[in-house]
Amino acid sequence: MNKSSLALAIALGVIAQQASAAGFIEDSKATIGLRNFYYDLNTKNTADDRGAVNEWGQGFLFNYTSGYTEGTVGFGLDAVGLLGLKLDGGGDGDVSDSRKPGQLFPLDRDGKAVDDYSKAGVTAKVRLSKTEARLGTLQPKLPVVTFNDGRLLPQLFEGGQVTSSEIDNLTLTAGQLEHTKTRSSTDDISLRIAGATAVGGVQADSNKFYYGGADYKIGKDLLAQYYYGNLDDFYKQHFLGLTHNWAIGPGALKTDLRYFHSDSDGKNGSLAGRADGYLAQGEINGANRVTGVEVDNDTWSALFTYTLGGHALSAGYQQVSGDSAFPFLNQGDGSTAYLITDRQIGKFLSAGERTWLAEYAYDFTKVGVPGLKATATYLSGDNIDAVGGDRKEWERDFRLDYVLQEGALKGLGFSWRNASLRGNTTATDADENRLIVSYTLSLL
Repeated sequence: MNKSSLALAIALGVIAQQASAAGFIEDSKATIGLRNFYYDLNTKNTADDRGAVNEWGQGFLFNYTSGYTEGTVGFGLDAVGLLGLKLDGGGDGDVSDSRKPGQLFPLDRDGKAVDDYSKAGVTAKVRLSKTEARLGTLQPKLPVVTFNDGRLLPQLFEGGQVTSSEIDNLTLTAGQLEHTKTRSSTDDISLRIAGATAVGGVQADSNKFYYGGADYKIGKDLLAQYYYGNLDDFYKQHFLGLTHNWAIGPGALKTDLRYFHSDSDGKNGSLAGRADGYLAQGEINGANRVTGVEVDNDTWSALFTYTLGGHALSAGYQQVSGDSAFPFLNQGDGSTAYLITDRQIGKFLSAGERTWLAEYAYDFTKVGVPGLKATATYLSGDNIDAVGGDRKEWERDFRLDYVLQEGALKGLGFSWRNASLRGNTTATDADENRLIVSYTLSLL
């Protein structure tokens, strides 16, 4: 048993003794989310001509949040239980099948999608004044680490986190993560970045990701952020962010500025360590593969969104500089980067890449159809570092969402997400569709 598991067991024992205390039960909430997910991917230039992925599943997402026991120090317990059922597994997985499974479900030894899979987690929590400590299952949503929820079931992390709001307008956060259950896996997986490899059958990874930062609200319209993240033996990262809202005439302009500075840490900073697989992604070489390098990256972006009535128009730019791609926690089974360019298919974070984006969204509430929203996005990236000349890519996304506003099924949501990616990078050209029906039932 590792230290975190032992600490969690002790905390759960303390909480169990006080679970009947006032506040713990009265303030508890429980929901079960129903998510029906159809996924269709058609890749255009796969080497083995197995370019189709068609999978369909039903997800059940149970969430329980307790209140706190009474007293100066309050104790509580949260829990999550996730179950995914296969409705269509996406083919047999062998070379004779044009369909290739592996997006919504874990794969069995024969290459087929499993019939069902599940994962669960508990979180012990302690509150003192305006400070809360959490130990166990976490789903952080921060600039230096963000959980992924892009498939049937969400990603889970394990670790500890402390959040404090003792000072007005200032929120402080610090934590450590040890491993993750990715979105289509039930296994505890150690942490790494894209580019890390296995040498001699041993995967280069880490069980220590440290993070911390501050959110400071300057007036009602300006938010300043600083965060630090460190994946042991891979990288150290500093983040600065500024978000501002400005009323201009009948509309409003939102400005979102982000800057990341990332350097190597531990084994990634040494020749011996990189020889053991502690690598980051670098330039594309002549074999259409990404070169493994030391982390060396600066990424900055600016996104401006003007809203007027039901209209929202956005324009943004992002620059990736340095010898490596933008580093972030990425176990290869779907991860999220806190970038304005992290979209439905691509992330536009390669070494040297420059990306322009434009987006238009319309909320149909203004024309008498509340709950209906449409969004169209276009991104164009170029200057991607590669042997023999820079490369480029583009992506076009369209999204249509509708949520019932009244009646017995109020809150029932429908989402269609369509995207196309093209370019001459290591990624394959792809067309993708997602159809999602979701509904949340309140149990407590």
